Amino acid sequence: MRIGVVFPQIELGGDVGALRAYGQGVEELGYAHVMAFDHVLGADPAVHTGWDGPYDVRTTFHEPLVMFGYLAAITKLELVTSIIILPQRQTALVAKQAAEVDLLAEGRFRLGVGLGWNRVEYEALGQDFSTRGRRAEEQITLMRRLWTEQSITFEGEFDRVTGAGLAPLPVQRPIPVWIGAQSPAAYRRAGRLADGWFPQMSPGPRLDEAKAVVEEAAAQAGRDPAALGMEGRLPWRGDPDEVARLADRWRESGATHIAIDTMRAGLATVDDHLAALATAAEALGLRR
Repeated sequence: MRIGVVFPQIELGGDVGALRAYGQGVEELGYAHVMAFDHVLGADPAVHTGWDGPYDVRTTFHEPLVMFGYLAAITKLELVTSIIILPQRQTALVAKQAAEVDLLAEGRFRLGVGLGWNRVEYEALGQDFSTRGRRAEEQITLMRRLWTEQSITFEGEFDRVTGAGLAPLPVQRPIPVWIGAQSPAAYRRAGRLADGWFPQMSPGPRLDEAKAVVEEAAAQAGRDPAALGMEGRLPWRGDPDEVARLADRWRESGATHIAIDTMRAGLATVDDHLAALATAAEALGLRR
C-alpha cells in the first residue's frame, strides 16, 4: 500500500515558497505521492444567497496541472489529481495538459477525475451541469485514444476530432485515469472505465457496499476487479495512533494507496503541516 499526502490547498494555496517547501519536505519524509484538489473559480456568497459549499471565492487553490509541472521539476513524487472536474474542461486540452505533466514527471502521474458539484463553476466555464456524467464517460474514452494514437478521428455526443492528435505523446500510454466516486452511478462508472477510484468514506459497511458495486460493474464490463486501485484518505486529527489504526483498516479493506490529509486541522503554516506529516510518517513506519 503506497502512502501519500493531500496538498493543503486552502491553507497554502497562495504561497509558492510554501509549495516548494511542502513538496520537497514530504518527499524527504518518505511519502510516495502528493494529491491535489481542484477548483477553477469560487462562488461569492454575497451574490449567491444561501451558498453552503465547502469553498467560496476567498478559498485559495493552485491550478493542479500547472502546479504539478512545477513539482515535477523539484521532486520525484508521483503526482495525482484528486480530482479535477473533468466535464467542465475541454477534453483535448485536458489530454494535452495531462500528457505534458506525465512527460515532465517521467511517468509519475495519475489523472483523478470527477463530476463536481459547483454549478457556478460550470456556468462560468461554459459547460452543462446536467450532462456531466455522460460527458465524463465520453471524455475518458477520447483522452485514452489521444494518449495512445498519433492521429484520431472521433465523433461523440460532446466532442469531435477529425484527423488530429497530440505530440509529444505521454510516457504512460495511456495515463492512468482514476475516478472520485460517492454515488452508485459513480461507483458503476469507476468499475466500467477507471484504473482506480477514490472512495469518499472511511472503511466500514458503506465502503464495503460501494466496493461491491465497483467490482460488480468491472466484472460485467469484462474487466478484472482485482486490477483496480483504491485510494483512501486519512484526516489528520493530531493522533498518530489513530492514523496507524486507520491505515491498517484501509489495508484490510483492500486499499492500494492512502493519503494523509492535514487540511482543516488547525495548521496555519507549511512548517505546521510538515510537522504533522512527520509525526504521521513515524507512526506509519516511513521515517528513514
